[in-house]
Amino acid sequence: MTKFVSFAVQVPDASLQPDPLLPGQVVQGNPEVSGKVLWASEDGTQTRGIWQITPGVVTDTEADEFFVVVSGRATIEVEGGTTFDIGPGDACVLREGDRTTWTIHETLRKAYHTTLQTS
Repeated sequence: MTKFVSFAVQVPDASLQPDPLLPGQVVQGNPEVSGKVLWASEDGTQTRGIWQITPGVVTDTEADEFFVVVSGRATIEVEGGTTFDIGPGDACVLREGDRTTWTIHETLRKAYHTTLQTS
């Protein structure tokens, strides 16, 4: 069992690792994704971390996620739902299973927490 310890991270300056998109996710441009998992639950249902994407348009199927934008700007369109613009300081909640299209206007960096349903 891994012991959880308290910590702090400078999100804007954190070093991230490449996390390539699947070819079918890219709609336009050549967006590049990178990230860093800061913590994951032992059962794999919860993750906290930092994620970044460069400009372009991509699609995704979401996890249950809460995130706060640290830098950059994007428009997120939820299929059959709403479209919203996000930027620095915005908090966002996405539902697991939401099909989304992300238009990244400026390289976007966010701090996130995801939860996967176990049922």
